[in-house]
Amino acid sequence: MGTATVAPQHANAAPPGQPGLSKKQVVAVGIGNFMEWFDFAIYGYFAAIIGNIYFPSDAAGVSLLSSLAVFAVGFVSRPFGALILGPIGDRFGRKTVLMITVFGMGVFTTLIGLLPGYGTIGILAPILLVVLRFLQGMMVGGEWSAAGIFLVESAPSNRRASAASVVTFTAGVAFLMGTATAAAINANLTEAQVYSWGWRVPFVLSIVMTFIAVFIRRKLNDTPVYHELQEKKANNTLKPVARKDKLNAFVLSFAFSALFLVSLYYFITYANNHLVSVLGMSKTSALWLCSASLVVYCILHPLVGRFSDHYGRRKLALFAAAGLTVMAYPIFVMMNSGKPALILLGLTIMAFLVAISAVMNVVLLVEVFPASIRSTGAALGHNVSSALLAGPGPFIAAALIQYTGNPNVPAWYLAGVSLVCFLILYTRLPETKNVNLSAG
Repeated sequence: MGTATVAPQHANAAPPGQPGLSKKQVVAVGIGNFMEWFDFAIYGYFAAIIGNIYFPSDAAGVSLLSSLAVFAVGFVSRPFGALILGPIGDRFGRKTVLMITVFGMGVFTTLIGLLPGYGTIGILAPILLVVLRFLQGMMVGGEWSAAGIFLVESAPSNRRASAASVVTFTAGVAFLMGTATAAAINANLTEAQVYSWGWRVPFVLSIVMTFIAVFIRRKLNDTPVYHELQEKKANNTLKPVARKDKLNAFVLSFAFSALFLVSLYYFITYANNHLVSVLGMSKTSALWLCSASLVVYCILHPLVGRFSDHYGRRKLALFAAAGLTVMAYPIFVMMNSGKPALILLGLTIMAFLVAISAVMNVVLLVEVFPASIRSTGAALGHNVSSALLAGPGPFIAAALIQYTGNPNVPAWYLAGVSLVCFLILYTRLPETKNVNLSAG
């Protein structure tokens, strides 16, 4: 069993009139979270085109590598977003962060869609793209943990993983819609039209979803746990968090976030580019295969949430880590077979394991941190792992193939990260299903 300390069992506190998670809260957070991740996902789906427009090169693979490097910039900036937005969530409330992130993400994504290419404004084009991706990544750095904290803190104590699955489910649907949108654009427009203006359409239209999400989120009340936290501060009854508990929570959050994020971006972003760039599959065929596996991925989230609410977190988190360690190489072998049925099987196995790690990531981000540092700690632990391990993942995968010529070699990076995460979780992660979210 892990060495972390958990608080006594306690049902989530709630002020009068707020007995649990309402449909309005679910819809408000879900719609905004969908928009955030749709915006972030579409960059990955059009990475090859963006690379050619903003980083033109005659050398094979260089434009794609440059575009994936800029994709990683969106992860490098996440800890900066966490440093700014995390403390805002602890001091001014979870709702405040949700308002900032959804508005900022929409604006920066729209600006990417309007940004002229290298052929029009020269070196300024890739510079501005990097800046916008950096700012976009900062918004995502606050959204994931803030959305999870808001829903899980508002949920009844026996439904917290189910509440967490709303965040992961809506993100999955966003990726699915992003994939379907990319597939529809590639299927209905000529290659020249996609290159000229088609890829820009979903970026620019995100501003519409932004205004809808802001309008809905502004009517939210903050969480019962945050209200209780404010009362403790006012009454000077809030106990300080020990340094060793902060460190242990950060290490744990780094591990289960790395497990989720590295596997997610292999599944969501890299797999599609791998099928096209390495196997030579048509963009449309690759996108439809990815869409099919994403349907499975989305369906699994509420099921994982219910299962975890009944059986706990620790065993599921360890199962996902062990599964990704063992199955990473076989999944790539199936993908590189070139046979659609085997490719779909490999992607479906990955979808199953990533879905488990996704729900565990959100609920554990809330349950391992004390209430007073939860917004800051969860955002930092999650986003530091994003910047160091997950963001560079697709770039590392492409670079490994470029260097070795072996299409299966990216599996070793996924397997290696998953193994280290398994060892950390096995030695440190306790069962947190009944932890008191108001403690600390």
